[in-house]
Amino acid sequence: MRSSDQNLVVLTIYIIGVSYIFNRMVESIDDQIKFEFKKGIVDEQLKEQNLDDKIGISFKLKSSYAIDDLKDLSISIENKSDNIAVYVDWDNSSLVVEHSKQSRRVIRKSPDLTRDLAVPQSPSLIAPKKTLSETVTAEDVFERDQVAGTYLAKKPLIDINGLQKGQKGLYNDFINRRKELDFSLQLVLRISEVRLGLAPGRDFPPISIINCPFTVRKLPWTYALPWNKKK
Repeated sequence: MRSSDQNLVVLTIYIIGVSYIFNRMVESIDDQIKFEFKKGIVDEQLKEQNLDDKIGISFKLKSSYAIDDLKDLSISIENKSDNIAVYVDWDNSSLVVEHSKQSRRVIRKSPDLTRDLAVPQSPSLIAPKKTLSETVTAEDVFERDQVAGTYLAKKPLIDINGLQKGQKGLYNDFINRRKELDFSLQLVLRISEVRLGLAPGRDFPPISIINCPFTVRKLPWTYALPWNKKK
C-alpha cells in the first residue's frame, strides 16, 4: 500500500473516531428546556381591566431547566395602590395545560406542608404598597412523605417525559424543537377598598381573572456548553 493510501486510511479512521466520540458526547448531554413567562400578555390584561396602575405580576425563572426539574412557580404580586386591598383566591385559581386540556388545582406551598391537600386555602391579602411572594404548584405534583408526614412536590409541573405514553408524536416534535408547549396560571384576584375588607357577612369582593401564560421550549444541545450557560 502506498504511503498516501495509508495516510488516507488513517485520516478516515480518525474522522470516524472523532465523529463517534462527538455523537456520544452530544447524547450524554441532558436535555435542557426553557420556560418563558409572557409578561406582555399579562400587562395587557391588567390594562384592559384598569388594573395596570394597581397590580403588578411577575415570576422568577432560571435561564434553563432539566426536562423534569421545574416543580413549582415563584410568583410575586405587587399592590401598587394607596387604598385597595388585593386578595389572591388560591382555591379558585387553576393551572391549565394546553396539550392535555387539563385544569389543575393550584396549591400555595409552605415549608412544612402537613395538612390535607383537600382542605380549603385561605385567600392571601396584599395590603397597599406591599408585594406578596409565594411559591405555587399544582395539587397533583405532591406526594406524601410517610416518614416526615409532609407533602413534597415530587413530580414535574409539566410532565414532558409523560407525553411518550399517549402523545408520542408531540413528544418527538418537542424534543426535536419542532413544537413548543403552552400552559397558563389562571390567577383569581379579588379587589376591595381597604376599609371594607372581608368581614363576616359581607359580600365577597368581585373577582378579576388574570391569565398568566407560559411557553416551554427545548433548547439546542449547544446551550449546555459552558460559555452558553451564562447567556
